[in-house]
Amino acid sequence: MSTDERVTIRKLPTGVPGLDEILGGGLPEYSFNIIAGAPGGGKTTLAHQVVFANATPARPALYFTVLGEPAIKMLRYQQQFEFFDPAKLNTAVRFINLSQVVLEKDLNAVLEEIVKEVEAASPGIVVVDSFRTVVRKAQAGTAELDLQGFVQKLALHLTSWEATTFLIGEYTEGEIRDNPVFTVSDGLFWLYQQVERNSIVRKLQVMKLRGQTSVPGLHTFRITAAGVQAFPRTFGLTGRAEKARDRRRLSSGVADLDGMLGGGIPEGDSLLVAGPSGTGKSVLATQFIAAGLRRGEPGIVAIFEERPDEYAERAANLGMDFETARHDGQLSVIYLRPLDLSVDETIREILDAVARTGAKRVAIDSLAGFEMALAPGFRADFRESLYRMIGALTRTGVTIVSTVEVTETFTELALSPYSISFLSDDIIRLRYVEIGGQLRKVLMVVKMRAGDHSKDIREYEITAEGFRVGGRLTGYHGLITGVPEPLHPGPGGEPGPGTPDPKE
Repeated sequence: MSTDERVTIRKLPTGVPGLDEILGGGLPEYSFNIIAGAPGGGKTTLAHQVVFANATPARPALYFTVLGEPAIKMLRYQQQFEFFDPAKLNTAVRFINLSQVVLEKDLNAVLEEIVKEVEAASPGIVVVDSFRTVVRKAQAGTAELDLQGFVQKLALHLTSWEATTFLIGEYTEGEIRDNPVFTVSDGLFWLYQQVERNSIVRKLQVMKLRGQTSVPGLHTFRITAAGVQAFPRTFGLTGRAEKARDRRRLSSGVADLDGMLGGGIPEGDSLLVAGPSGTGKSVLATQFIAAGLRRGEPGIVAIFEERPDEYAERAANLGMDFETARHDGQLSVIYLRPLDLSVDETIREILDAVARTGAKRVAIDSLAGFEMALAPGFRADFRESLYRMIGALTRTGVTIVSTVEVTETFTELALSPYSISFLSDDIIRLRYVEIGGQLRKVLMVVKMRAGDHSKDIREYEITAEGFRVGGRLTGYHGLITGVPEPLHPGPGGEPGPGTPDPKE
């Protein structure tokens, strides 16, 4: 058979953000699918969302209910979602109760009733909720071969009438091997609801999908007022990264630091600012965003440790007007701290904001806060989480400044508690040093992939205007230990005469 002779399978949009990407472009039209999982997993909501996204008066959706909650009760709750369109009821979307037929008659009668309704309406979508109830009733007095024959006849009939079908059921994974329903189905979607300590994480897996390539693995999803939203685990990681060969340098917002960076941060890089509490990591990230706003470049700040209003107020104390930028749409401050967050949700939230604002700069403050906001299961793979997030963001061409807190030991120069320095293109290290009975702050540029950088260790201060970088500390050795010793000790442990002033 030549390529031109192959049958083209049209793909239906699911109406669920992110799910079409997981499925490889959408639902195969006329497919026979199972939506399975435990109670409360979101099966019915997912089916309704697909129904309302595709049903039309010319090609309506038939929703068969069986012994579960009555249609009127189901609709009372489903109409709370934004996808629900009351104008489609009884025209594009029809609900049919099969409870009486299932209770009083056999499988053949159930099949005849479904066939009768399908032939009368010629639907585009058919849902049976819950099909598991039909099977349980049938198993009481029906041989396995009869049950398999019923399922095959149902699938054949609905496919011949060109209907895309969904059977909803509360199944356990142990039933996959022997259940004839799973054998006949073209698609099998499994919805999980996992309890991780005090957090609940919803995940979806496409266990089977004939005719097209889906994204393997478990994908996080969430049920909100808008309905189901899925977050593909490979979101933002496919396709080629967009990094120009001759990239411009972006100002960090601190002129002397730009000089140490060889002219600024290379556009499209991910820069990590590491240091202990109180060293000014958040201040530096804030100045980076403010420098872009002054040039007319929209920015995004993802914060995990304070609320947007508090963040804007702190910036105002440094002379930066973030409230006006937020009001004008130049700045988006994303507050993410639900304690059951997934990595893919975070990526989706930030990338949506990038697309919405046209942002060129992103600040993530801080990675420690990001870790705490994640559900426990995602914290276990935090390095993988950061790899996926940073990779997805830098592929869009934005420049990222992330902050991370490290514990100062005064014996070593740690760059991150997560061993993630390899993920960053550039690293700035802030630290405390003890000199002459005083606690001072120094900074150094540890790494730059795009070119050379200053090797100086320079003192800095945080003033009412933000960072102020001073001169090199040349009169000491062992500065990176945090407890330096003067090269030529004088009274009080300060450098002796003839040694350059540390603040020059």
